Amino acid sequence: MTLGDMIGSLVSKFKGPSKVHTVKGHAVLVKKNVLDFTDFNAAIIDRVHEALGRRVVLQLVSATVGDPHKGNRGVLSKPAVLENWITTLSSVTPGDTSYEVSFEWEESKGVPGAFLIENNHGFEFYLKTLTLEDVPGKGRVHFVCNSWVYPSSTYGYKRVFFANDTYLPSATPAPLRPFREEELFHLRGDHVDRELKEGERIYGYAVYNDLGDPDKGANYERPVLGGSKQYPYPRRGRTSRPPTKTDPNSESRMFLANIRLDIYVPRDEKFGHLKMSDFLGYAIKSVNQSIFPALGAVVDETPMEFDTFQDILDFYEGGVEATNLSVLKDMIPLEMIKELVRSDGEQILKFPLPQVLQSDKDAWRTDEEFGRETVAGVNPVIISRLQEFPPTSKLDPNTYGDHKSTITASHIENHLDGLTVDEALCSNKLFILEHHDALIPYLNRINALDCKIYASRTIIFLKADGTLRPVAIELSVPHPDGEQHGAVSEVYTPAEHGVMANVWQLAKAYAAVGNSGVHQLSATVRCRRVNNLPVVGHRLYTHAVMEPVVIASNRQLSVVHPIYKLLHPHFRDTMTINALGRQILISAEGGMEKTVFPGRYAMELSSSVYKSWKLTDHALPVDLLKRGVAVEDRSQPHNLRLLIEDYPFAVDGLAIWSAIEEWVNEYCAIYYPTDDVVRSDIELQAWWKEVREVGHGDLRDESWWPTMQTRAELAQTCTTLIWVSSALHAAVNFGQYAYAGYMACRPTKSRRFMPTPGTKEYEEIRTNPEKAFLRTITSQIQTIAGVALIEILSRHASDEIYLGQRSDAEYWTSDKAALEAFQRFGKKLVAIERKIEELNSDERLRNRNGPVKVPYTLLYPNTSDTSGTGGLTGRGVPNSISI
Repeated sequence: MTLGDMIGSLVSKFKGPSKVHTVKGHAVLVKKNVLDFTDFNAAIIDRVHEALGRRVVLQLVSATVGDPHKGNRGVLSKPAVLENWITTLSSVTPGDTSYEVSFEWEESKGVPGAFLIENNHGFEFYLKTLTLEDVPGKGRVHFVCNSWVYPSSTYGYKRVFFANDTYLPSATPAPLRPFREEELFHLRGDHVDRELKEGERIYGYAVYNDLGDPDKGANYERPVLGGSKQYPYPRRGRTSRPPTKTDPNSESRMFLANIRLDIYVPRDEKFGHLKMSDFLGYAIKSVNQSIFPALGAVVDETPMEFDTFQDILDFYEGGVEATNLSVLKDMIPLEMIKELVRSDGEQILKFPLPQVLQSDKDAWRTDEEFGRETVAGVNPVIISRLQEFPPTSKLDPNTYGDHKSTITASHIENHLDGLTVDEALCSNKLFILEHHDALIPYLNRINALDCKIYASRTIIFLKADGTLRPVAIELSVPHPDGEQHGAVSEVYTPAEHGVMANVWQLAKAYAAVGNSGVHQLSATVRCRRVNNLPVVGHRLYTHAVMEPVVIASNRQLSVVHPIYKLLHPHFRDTMTINALGRQILISAEGGMEKTVFPGRYAMELSSSVYKSWKLTDHALPVDLLKRGVAVEDRSQPHNLRLLIEDYPFAVDGLAIWSAIEEWVNEYCAIYYPTDDVVRSDIELQAWWKEVREVGHGDLRDESWWPTMQTRAELAQTCTTLIWVSSALHAAVNFGQYAYAGYMACRPTKSRRFMPTPGTKEYEEIRTNPEKAFLRTITSQIQTIAGVALIEILSRHASDEIYLGQRSDAEYWTSDKAALEAFQRFGKKLVAIERKIEELNSDERLRNRNGPVKVPYTLLYPNTSDTSGTGGLTGRGVPNSISI
């Protein structure tokens, strides 16, 4: 008991009986719903419970007066109930319902700082806010809840919600500290040793042991990722399902039909009703065993193949006729059918025309567009400066032999606008897309499947007009006499006429296959360092690496902690989309394995890439410098100068990075005036220790980890985490349909090797180049499945919350300084939007739109979008990894 509490208690005794006030409040909640409709069964049953006296009960908790007989816990008000539940009607569609509540509150109890709630109904509801009016000595007190409250039997304890004040652990009012500590105890759930069920709130860790399904046979066996030196990986959310029958180290999987309701993530991490409604088609439009037979029944007379590029265009413009839709109706839940059946009749899988085709059907084939997409396409984070020629390999020569590049000066000097190779290197004109070392160790195994892919190196020349031209593509496979003998390589160079022009188009397609696969599966990070230049990007290094941060934040940082309040918007939906991904996308025989070339080795390759991950390299300025596409220059904005001046991802990204950095620095300075405060914050230190030693435990001993001893380290780390969750993920995700929605532009598989002169396949390149191209890349059925998947992954949800926005914008904190800093952050983002529009209108910047005339808007923040429409906009930076 603090001295202040003792004095307050004595004063109250001398004053005599304290005056009792009736404090009015109103709670805003959303009742249980199914998709976009209120669950009427639940509504009826809850009214019955209400009539029987089983009501929703609340009690206020004092933040200023403790009960000395209960360990100085904040004193409580008498129980109060939500009023008029039976007579208050809810709309048919889910929406807010407001209930009044009246508390008896004595002045001697001080100011309430939390409240307890018990739901004695039979069903859950989503509690958004509680607002108290005319609290003695305080006025209005606002509670931001945003949490599902299940029947009290689900928890075994009363739920607690805190007012929107922000406290470091040491500054928390003593009466609230027990409630703060107990809430974190319940969220950790380390004392619960059983399978976790819907409605629970437990955040725990597990390895990726749920990707395989060994009970179905050897084809479904996959290695456990995480917890070993051979297969390191970030941790995922704990589910604690029982092991499989044949492998005790593998967690049992779920039936696909149950995915929407039963896959466990903590309840508040699940999609909201709008997002879930948007997402219903995901399981069907993704590739899975059940839909393949149906698709095979409705495709054209030459199944599995497109014969011409016009066939592909017809696919977008006409769709696939559902001649046997009844087959699908028998297999697919009714509510999912609406995602497949379009309003123009019974057609399924009719896709919008990708942006890359909308202005010009052939511009994607140009060398300029190929080069532009390395800095403004769906994967703009792989290109790096070539610092030695020819490129060398970092693969162990004792295991893999000699992998030095076979590209010579004679291959490329005719394409360097009069420069020699040395002159181009010295003037920073040569760049590389390097997919050689990452793939060589897996190539023989991958090519034993249904693929015929190459490890590739692509040399790119920066022209005087700022555009980028591919000048050589090296395609390599391991030596047929054994991997220890090195590689067999062939180099291809640009050609505009005759059979060699067709061969060059195929070479670009093989390079695009490698780029697409590594982008999707391994976050475009090479599993070793080429010229010491790490590269960052999508699946692994956004989705997977952020999940342990989400888990640790909820386990170790109270909701009133300033860093929790800063980071929480950037965690929205991440655990759910990752859980869905494990179930149907990256699992054995799932969507990714069906449509992207590494197949069953996809996640094993991803694990190999993770070995060289560094969180600190995710900071955009660090990334650009290490890739060699920028150099330090203190005279320039952001203290660096881009070597590719017209690099849309980097230009827009640096503007957003700086805005995030300034916002985070301002915010952290409010609560951490000195480094000592950082070091003494017990929750912060426990959080960072758990991120490093548990969530990323396989890399816990790496020397690069920030020690979290200074405010600068804290601010830089939080800036990086926000950047990864928002802008980086947006840049490598939401452009997928615009470019990869047209599979010929960014194929994900190649099914035969480059034909050699004298063969009938080579003759086909000469006589029917379109057919030869289409027989090489992704097949028709894989294209349908892959485009279906990409369409879903590229859509903004109708309830998207973009960078600079908060769902609780007015009340997320009571600190005026933090609110004002956040408003300044929003204004900076608006200015960035105007600048991006200006840059996209500048005809001198040819990489902003390119031959395909697709403006670069992936890093357009979209702060003003409140329309709730979502869709394939290719525009906007959501707060979080939500798809």
